[in-house]
Amino acid sequence: MEATDPKVKPQDSAPTSSYFQYPSSRRKSWFPFDLETSEYDVLLLSTSLKLLLFPAYRSTDFEVHRNWLAITYSLPISKWYYDTTSEWTLDYPPFFAYFEKLLSIPASFIDPKIVDLNNLNYNAWSVIAYQRTTVILSELVLGVALIRFIRGSVDPSTQRIISASLFLHPGFLIVDHIHFQYNGFMFGILLWSILMARNGNKLASGVLFAVLLNFKHIYMYLAPAYFVYLLRSFCISPSGQFEIKNFLSLANAVIAVFLVSFGPFIVMGQIPQVLSRLFPFTRGLNHAYWAPNAWALVTAADRVLLRYVSRTGADVAINISGVASTSRGLVGDTIFAVLPTVKPIHTFIITVAFQSIALIKLWFTPTYKSFLTALTLCGYVSYLFGWHVHEKAILLVLVPLSLLAAERHAYFRTFILASVAGVFSLFPLIFTPGESIVKVLYSVLWVLFVYLPLTRRVYEFPRSLSFVIIDTLEKIYLAGFPLLQLFVTLFPILVARRQQQSAAVPIVETCISTADFTCPEPDPHPAGVAAMEFLPLMLTSVYCAVGLVWGFCRLMFVYLNEETTYQGPLSRI
Repeated sequence: MEATDPKVKPQDSAPTSSYFQYPSSRRKSWFPFDLETSEYDVLLLSTSLKLLLFPAYRSTDFEVHRNWLAITYSLPISKWYYDTTSEWTLDYPPFFAYFEKLLSIPASFIDPKIVDLNNLNYNAWSVIAYQRTTVILSELVLGVALIRFIRGSVDPSTQRIISASLFLHPGFLIVDHIHFQYNGFMFGILLWSILMARNGNKLASGVLFAVLLNFKHIYMYLAPAYFVYLLRSFCISPSGQFEIKNFLSLANAVIAVFLVSFGPFIVMGQIPQVLSRLFPFTRGLNHAYWAPNAWALVTAADRVLLRYVSRTGADVAINISGVASTSRGLVGDTIFAVLPTVKPIHTFIITVAFQSIALIKLWFTPTYKSFLTALTLCGYVSYLFGWHVHEKAILLVLVPLSLLAAERHAYFRTFILASVAGVFSLFPLIFTPGESIVKVLYSVLWVLFVYLPLTRRVYEFPRSLSFVIIDTLEKIYLAGFPLLQLFVTLFPILVARRQQQSAAVPIVETCISTADFTCPEPDPHPAGVAAMEFLPLMLTSVYCAVGLVWGFCRLMFVYLNEETTYQGPLSRI
């Protein structure tokens, strides 16, 4: 380990805090409770579970990616972003298309039907095993990055817990290994970029983030934090002098990445077509299942106000087209019945405004910890106030927030609140019985294995009445999740029984008594039942939204009010 020059400014040097440096000869372990378990043991345990999940439920994303394998293998590059053979058209940036092209080559040898463009909805065991395996193997990018985080720590037991919690995160298990996506791989690139920033290699950090943007453009929500941090700490010296050499190096490197990615499509004149696939603006404010963000609370408030106005006859104008717009689990425009309808420009202004608050402090305190917190807040703001946010985007918050979990109790409590609410909000993605048991048990074990050892390291007893009240309310909120899960589990059973009880007996009796032999068929969704069909989803969304919005307020308050002289594990970096 090289010695750090004491004359170098903190933001211009590699990290020197006790949290991220430790002797390489010391035995390393991933598992909580200080068990002497190696990284390879955790990898073996994790891989074994993921292999057992091969036959598990798969969403339409599985066919999406199989179709992308077929597109990139069967068609010339000039047709990739034009093909409409399947409804699941290619809509990720070029680097991900190249990634699919690379994966399609072994697939063509294993089973040529996998890459047959016209072989839609192919679900043979060969394609299941192959695509599941590619997720596991590509996720090793995440694993190696997390090991590197451990390698740079003087407190390996704490960093080991954080690294293990990320590699074994329920979000990745649910979204990648059951539902099916490649988030582990792409968040691995993000963590490599963060690691480079932590180690003082800011040029590499910026290049890796540019690479990530060309894999999946959703990470552009984090770009403002990167822009401010790299401009302030890499392109401007501590004395305020503009470093033209550093600026040109960074700008040219980022431009080179985008040219490699988009270059072929620039030459072919297809950039407008590619961008039309990447940014479809025809979707509504909310996804079918409301992501638990600020707009879920606004939408729920509109439903409550509509019910109030309908029952009381209050003199309030009701938008008829908004009566059923937000409560039927459909993708489309979200139109409010009572409240003013939210437009894309509104979400954009609010997002920029809240991100700017965090970015202003980052500009004046361009340290690694400030960068990591501002990065988390940028992802948080985009999730809470963005347009047509998917529930899976919560990983943009939970992954970087995990790196702050052991900083001190205020961060740890925010991490727990956001993690429990965020992971629970992913549960509706998996609705089959067997997998539902797996997601609940696995998530409970994960929370316990992370919470118990970390709370011993960072717990602070509330020192004022207001803190006691907040602490109690937060614990009551967390205690409500088992009850919510019980309701979500039992509600469909109760609905099914009510439907059986509302069978055709009364209708048949009426028909017989009137000798009317043209009796109508019994309504499969009796009055009141159909209207409550999406109640579990709505309650899940609203309840999780409360915790996530509060977590955001908590994190923003801590970040803005934290003394720059605070000497926590990350503060000296």
